[in-house]
Amino acid sequence: MPGILEKPPATTGDYSCWLPRHRRSGSAARRLLREFLARLTNGGRYLWAGESVLTELVNNAVQHARTPQGRLVMVRFELRPGRLRVEVHDAGDTAPTLRTAQPDDEGGRGLQLVEQLSVDCGCCSREGGVGKVVWAAVAPENGDAQ
Repeated sequence: MPGILEKPPATTGDYSCWLPRHRRSGSAARRLLREFLARLTNGGRYLWAGESVLTELVNNAVQHARTPQGRLVMVRFELRPGRLRVEVHDAGDTAPTLRTAQPDDEGGRGLQLVEQLSVDCGCCSREGGVGKVVWAAVAPENGDAQ
């Protein structure tokens, strides 16, 4: 996999990193999220849902965003009181669409999973840039606010 353009996650409440549009970027994003949350008080309470949502969003950006060769994907994490926001930025301009997968389909359930695990999610144009941001907010696993 081409190199990840990263700096180590900080101990503050937000972090971002550019990743290549590559099938292994989902696992790299999960590792970065684990490192980010490990440095924050109570960060581990967001890990399972955060990793699951992040994986789906990164995989969608890698597989479905119609972008020129060489464009990167950015992941951004922000821990707010009672919420972890994960964002995936890509150079595509088409918003993801929820589809209904048939029982025998091997894919097509990612956005449904994101909706089920998130307290809120959405898509918007990138401010001042090309492409879009797909984001989701997850609550702590035990449901308590921070």
